[in-house]
Amino acid sequence: MQRNLTAYRVMATIVGVLLVVLCLIGVPLANFDGSSMWGFFDSTPSWVTPGSDVQEAGELITTYLGVAHGWLYMIFLFSAFMLSRRARWGLPFTLVTLVCGTVPVLSFWAEHRATRRVRAEHPELS
Repeated sequence: MQRNLTAYRVMATIVGVLLVVLCLIGVPLANFDGSSMWGFFDSTPSWVTPGSDVQEAGELITTYLGVAHGWLYMIFLFSAFMLSRRARWGLPFTLVTLVCGTVPVLSFWAEHRATRRVRAEHPELS
């Protein structure tokens, strides 16, 4: 089970960091140029100049890190699910752990919560 816990913790950290970078750096730099965004927001804050190097950096972040995050999130889901089966978590705890991986910063809390539970229920891993 130690291998499952380590894999889960590594993937949770990687996915969490990428999600924070995407949401707090990439998306604002790429989209906060005063225009509408995704057809959902009428206008965004005017933080960057359209076509600037800063906006281009945001576009690169959202494009490449977004794709990497998507693939790595699938690995995160698999590792979290495998840990949940090995640790015999109930469905509610498993679902909360999986869903928290989609929320920036909350994923770090979920990883801490899951690690604490596994170590409490399996003291041989500590």
